Amino acid sequence: MVAPRRRGATWEITIERGYHPVTGKRDRDSRTFRGTKKEALAEERRLLRERDLGTYVEPNGLTVQDHLERWLHGARGNLALKTLERYEDIIAKHLVPGLGPIPLDKLRPAHIQDYYTKARESGRLDGRGGLSAKTVLHYHRLLHLALEEAVNWQLIARNPCDAVKPPRAEYHEMHVLTQEQISRLLTEATSAGLQVPLLVSVTTGVRRGELLGLRWQDVDLEAQTLTVRQSLVESRSGELTFKQPKTPKSRRRISLPPSVTRALREHRRSQAEVRLALGNTYQDFDLVVTRPDGRPCSPDAFSKAFHRLSHRLDLGVRLHDLRHTHATMLLQQNIHPKVVSERLGHATVGLTLDTYSHVLEGMDREAANCIDGLLSLPTPTAAVDGVDGKRSATPA
Repeated sequence: MVAPRRRGATWEITIERGYHPVTGKRDRDSRTFRGTKKEALAEERRLLRERDLGTYVEPNGLTVQDHLERWLHGARGNLALKTLERYEDIIAKHLVPGLGPIPLDKLRPAHIQDYYTKARESGRLDGRGGLSAKTVLHYHRLLHLALEEAVNWQLIARNPCDAVKPPRAEYHEMHVLTQEQISRLLTEATSAGLQVPLLVSVTTGVRRGELLGLRWQDVDLEAQTLTVRQSLVESRSGELTFKQPKTPKSRRRISLPPSVTRALREHRRSQAEVRLALGNTYQDFDLVVTRPDGRPCSPDAFSKAFHRLSHRLDLGVRLHDLRHTHATMLLQQNIHPKVVSERLGHATVGLTLDTYSHVLEGMDREAANCIDGLLSLPTPTAAVDGVDGKRSATPA
């Protein structure tokens, strides 16, 4: 073992790793360490311990920025367009400015924890304060994913994110429409040309992209079902593309209420009349929800149109709240959570139970009353001495 040697304001630590299997020469690494001699000796002992345990990683000269960009480039083919764009923004605008210059093999949990603290205090790009706990939690999950790949590539010995406590996301109460509000929304949606898509949304719980990607070939009006087979996504540049459901559970068949089936029949007849009137200028994508000329609707534009309608009616809900409304109505009608989960396309019923736990908690009193009614238990009215000398209740 070679003791650390002073090099100006730093120390040079040399780690012997035996002999190179090809050249037969001594295999050693030299690292520069800034600190006191005592700290340099402690660092040397740590590196030697890693060498002996088989977790030692030779210096690679990569920074956190180098690895994040390399990881993202390799992951492009496996990420959905919107996910890729979101990852690009998080890495370029937040993680690189906050952690990018740090050498990858010197990134410690303290660096990450300090970055999360600063992000919560002043992480907004517009300078108006800090980021929400939910946003920082998203950053943590992305960083953990990228650094786990660095471990797999043997660039670092362990994932420093494992020792970091990310902030807990705050719970935001869901906005669920009442029956009266749903009726008012659908009535007013007629003038905006949104009645049918909003009716399908609130009665099936499909996601926005699934609604706008729904084709007539995916709708069986005789069997009163629709099948989710694709979703419409919009890139940052406004390009519209169709993608397959990302999980097997997302590809699902949903039964339709008779009233929705009737509305869809009428909608298809109206759409056929428009197609006939426009002739060759109509672009037929076989979509249920379209622009006037048959082209797909922009998801962002569709959400904005809903927001204007919601604001005009003073409802204060988002388009996604129609999905929450659908799930809540079913659970309140004692529909089994497994059925609700399958209609929503959740990966597991556990996700449904976690998401709508507040609804289930509200049904607890009803469950207790139901049990009481089913069992018809007698009411204790008197007390006698039990065999153990304690007072016990007896039925009248």
